[in-house]
Amino acid sequence: MPKIWIYVIINLIVLTLKRGNDKLILTKDEMLVAIKEKPGTGIKITTKAIPQELSDNEVLIKVLATAICGTDYHIYSWDEWSQKRIKPPITMGHEFAGEVIKVGKNVNRVKLGDIVSAETHIVCDECEFCRSGKGHICQNTKIIGVDTDGSFAEYVKLPAQNLVINDKNVDPRFLSIQEPLGNAVHTILHFDIIGRTVAIVGCGPIGLMAVNIAKAVGASKIIALEVNEYRRNLAKELGADVIINPLEEDVISRVLEATAGLGVDVVGEFSGNKQAIEQAFKYVKLGGKMSMLGIPSRNIEIDLSNDVVFKGITIYGVTGRIMYDNWHQVKGLIKHLDLEKIVTHTFKLNEVEKAMEVMKSGNSGKIALLP
Repeated sequence: MPKIWIYVIINLIVLTLKRGNDKLILTKDEMLVAIKEKPGTGIKITTKAIPQELSDNEVLIKVLATAICGTDYHIYSWDEWSQKRIKPPITMGHEFAGEVIKVGKNVNRVKLGDIVSAETHIVCDECEFCRSGKGHICQNTKIIGVDTDGSFAEYVKLPAQNLVINDKNVDPRFLSIQEPLGNAVHTILHFDIIGRTVAIVGCGPIGLMAVNIAKAVGASKIIALEVNEYRRNLAKELGADVIINPLEEDVISRVLEATAGLGVDVVGEFSGNKQAIEQAFKYVKLGGKMSMLGIPSRNIEIDLSNDVVFKGITIYGVTGRIMYDNWHQVKGLIKHLDLEKIVTHTFKLNEVEKAMEVMKSGNSGKIALLP
């Protein structure tokens, strides 16, 4: 056999993807990736060169598991936000866990073989907010998988300072969802909920995490509000004491009934739904707290005098995670949460379109992808 053919056989891996009759051929220096190739609905499985050049402070990671975020679905469906923000082509994805396989010469904290995840906000460390310990609201933030190539890939290159070292004994699928767990922790634990009544408004994946977190830390009663039956059932399994379907029930009356007419101590708002938010201002207790993560697409109408000022409530807007305090909280909680119920589906990376359609249906919790 000619030497050239021996070389080809040794150095080529043929990867057959279930995309018609297409075949992708990966050389030893290439990797499989899922990219937003161009404007419009969809995502493409293709190949890219494995990053070889690292800056002094960068790390190369072999992705073990990555998870789909709502942001990824927005990019996939090419909604109004994506059209304004995303500049294709870009490798999508930002929630992941992986193994460190190469480090830059100035990297000391992270070592070869470490299993890591990443804070997905790459901050400047120079603006007023970064320099005052508020990096989560850095005015120059770049987001992995939005502004830079992300984790829907077999390998990803990232700044070492963004990496969090994981417990190697935890399932990589669960480690891959620590970033949204951090959002849930930031939202629901910003206020004291131990022994308090809590309303979780919207039980998408992060809302479901918040239900489980509230249960784990000792909320006295957890009220979950969700329109999707699949997710209402999950919320109950994860610890919700009262389940409300806003499409069929009088939300304000049901919440007041469940709280002896007083209303809830703390509202965690995850839905971004205009009506749900406006209702929450009616059933939060006098002197109560509202922690807001959901992003509404329409203007919210609030009776500021009667529902905020005279009620004496406190409203907190959530963006990202407190770096890196929320990550430390997540690491402490992760073994106390029922993540088997939260990660409901697992697909191969080359099945990402099928995974997106499952997410679109609403009949899922978190969805993991395995390269």
